[in-house]
Amino acid sequence: MIVLGLESSCDDTAAAVVRYLPDAKADVLSSVVVGQTDLHAAFGGVVPEIAARAHAEKLDLCVEEALKKAALTLADVDAIAVTAGPGLIGGVLSGVMCAKGLSAATGKPLYGVNHLGGHALTPRLTDNVSYPYLMLLVSGGHCQFLLVHGPDRFERLGGTIDDAPGEAFDKVARLIALPQPGGPAIERAALSGDPKRFALPRPLLDRPDCDMSFSGLKTAVLRARDKVIAEKGGLTTQDQSDLAAGFQAAVVDVLVEKTRRAMVLYMEHNPTAPALCVAGGVAANTAIRQGLETVSDDQKARFIAPPLALCTDNAAMIAFAAAEQSSLREPDDLTLSARPRWPLDISQPSMLGSGKKGAKA
Repeated sequence: MIVLGLESSCDDTAAAVVRYLPDAKADVLSSVVVGQTDLHAAFGGVVPEIAARAHAEKLDLCVEEALKKAALTLADVDAIAVTAGPGLIGGVLSGVMCAKGLSAATGKPLYGVNHLGGHALTPRLTDNVSYPYLMLLVSGGHCQFLLVHGPDRFERLGGTIDDAPGEAFDKVARLIALPQPGGPAIERAALSGDPKRFALPRPLLDRPDCDMSFSGLKTAVLRARDKVIAEKGGLTTQDQSDLAAGFQAAVVDVLVEKTRRAMVLYMEHNPTAPALCVAGGVAANTAIRQGLETVSDDQKARFIAPPLALCTDNAAMIAFAAAEQSSLREPDDLTLSARPRWPLDISQPSMLGSGKKGAKA
């Protein structure tokens, strides 16, 4: 099964072609991602209207390039997959309408895919990991622990009740005058910082569940910054590094402890080949990866962190998710709708709130 995937939920326009073989490792024949960092740089974050317009301008070009790199034509494709939510509604709508047009013109079946489901199934794409596995989805707009029981069965163990970690990284970077995107900037600054200089909180560690909160931590950094500025009249490079290191250490501590609790719940399912998986842009942070690896080592579980190109938003994961789910459901028709919110675990209410990178689900 050869699937053409489209992704446009935030600020990356992407198209990919994946060859899917049941019970075997899939082949990513091509993956094209066009970012929008330069378009949003002057605004300190993603502007939804600008993002949507850029998607509409680039989607067809990305599809053309993805097919060219795969040495295929639309006639060779068996199905078309597209992110139908959750995300910034203008961007999601751009992708859905493009996919509908391709489906209507070619007669190929259309599959609307949950963006979070694409991330959650990425370890199947990259490592053919066995169900069930534990997934920590940690990105700019989302942070959830998911038990992945099957291609369309996801059990949410917990998640952020406010800011996602990636959103908090971006906001803290702005607070201490570091460039965007905030994640890489804070990680670089933290290398020369003292993580113990500022007493920053570890929110919700006093609660026994797997829920997280990062808004209060961000506010604590703001207050620490203001105190330094009041005393010195400004921030030195070392002040920036120390604040970055303290913030990053707090995020790592929260994620590690909450992951430890999620692993205990996961292991109760007695998986024959236990695996702790992580995906999302924040998974690129070295300190976070190292912390999570200690948790998997303690539980003698396999640790899987896909390559960065497949951790961040991409269309290969969307194409693969559609292929995985194709035997379990019928294709969508041209009434497929773009959805700003779309919880993976439908047995639980949506996690309310909207962050810079999109609506949480």
